[in-house]
Amino acid sequence: MASKLTPFAFRGTSWTLRQLQKTQWRSLSATAVRRSDTLMVHRNTDVNNPSIPFKFTAQNEELIKEILSRYPSQYKKAAVMPILDLGQRQHGFTSISVMNEVARLLEMPPMRVYEVATFYTMYNRTPVGRFHVQVCTTTPCMLRDSDAVTKACFDHLGIHYGQTTKDGIFTLTEVECLGACANAPMVQINDDYYEDLTYDTTVALLKALQYAAEATGAKPGEVGLAGEGGKGAVTGEDRNVKSGSEINEQGRQYNAGGVKVPTPGPLSGRKSCEPARGLTTLTGEPWGNETLRKDGAL
Repeated sequence: MASKLTPFAFRGTSWTLRQLQKTQWRSLSATAVRRSDTLMVHRNTDVNNPSIPFKFTAQNEELIKEILSRYPSQYKKAAVMPILDLGQRQHGFTSISVMNEVARLLEMPPMRVYEVATFYTMYNRTPVGRFHVQVCTTTPCMLRDSDAVTKACFDHLGIHYGQTTKDGIFTLTEVECLGACANAPMVQINDDYYEDLTYDTTVALLKALQYAAEATGAKPGEVGLAGEGGKGAVTGEDRNVKSGSEINEQGRQYNAGGVKVPTPGPLSGRKSCEPARGLTTLTGEPWGNETLRKDGAL
């Protein structure tokens, strides 16, 4: 019996000895830096570092009070997103100083504010041009030739996605669906949607915005045609010029610094998202015994 068990005993002993003699070590490897790391990591620069002071304007402080009134006092940190957006509109982008000031106002750990700002892509954590051109390239826009819109931006601006023109007027970004699929292809420029675009209408739009920015005195760091405080910011004076609207064969337009700029919306002649070729359904009387209201409400 012992002779039968001996081979198994020696086999187990040799395996144990091999494990004891084996050098115990763990390899360490360094992976390449991923581009997506920029979404989570802050690097101090000359225009974005904690030593740059930031304070909300007096008018924006009043608006912050109104925003905070919507939340119970013990949950005021829930206002972090609208106040971050307000800071971005005033400063031009969501800098580390803006985030620190929001954390101070809401009595939150700064890291909690950083987490929000790095999660949502609507917060621009690096400076952007006066016009932030966001081109949608998701499937509905792609099927209606968003490639032509992209090419128009590349050709006219001389930049690619993620870059800003040397004059600081345009920043170009590729984005996912912006929810205007019925009017594809489209771009979002600052707060405005421009839809039903072609190569030619995209170039014409960019030229108009460029001329308007030059006519209104574009300066580095300013956003939109508003100038001070950025597009849509509450600064005490609304300098977004949208008066003098007129309708002509080229669509709705408004003047900015004497330059005609198309108003937001479809640039194909449509007023909204109605069928581009006109009414195609419900063009006759109902075929059955249905009846319509007689009071004229419908």
